[in-house]
Amino acid sequence: MAYVIALPCVDVKDKACVGECPVDCIYEGPRKMYIHPDECVDCGACEPVCPMEAIFYEDAVPDEWDGYRTTDREVFAEVGSPAGAESAGPLPTDHPVVAGAPVREQG
Repeated sequence: MAYVIALPCVDVKDKACVGECPVDCIYEGPRKMYIHPDECVDCGACEPVCPMEAIFYEDAVPDEWDGYRTTDREVFAEVGSPAGAESAGPLPTDHPVVAGAPVREQG
């Protein structure tokens, strides 16, 4: 099981989680951050620093965000394993669940 990032991150992308991740497995998409399930070591360092409370274990995602249980895993099924977010750069596209989410204005 891996951690996933749910709806509260969409259009926010605070990135506090990136600085805490010891294995560089949190990638930036156009609208949300994504945790690579095969690179994540389940240390949990990212969860408490997320100001949006958007990070959950895959099976602990609240029901209202059920579509986010598999978004991270499905994105990397397409992308593969870049072996480190910093060297890979941003992902070219978001998962369809994220792309279809209403845009949240930041102010």
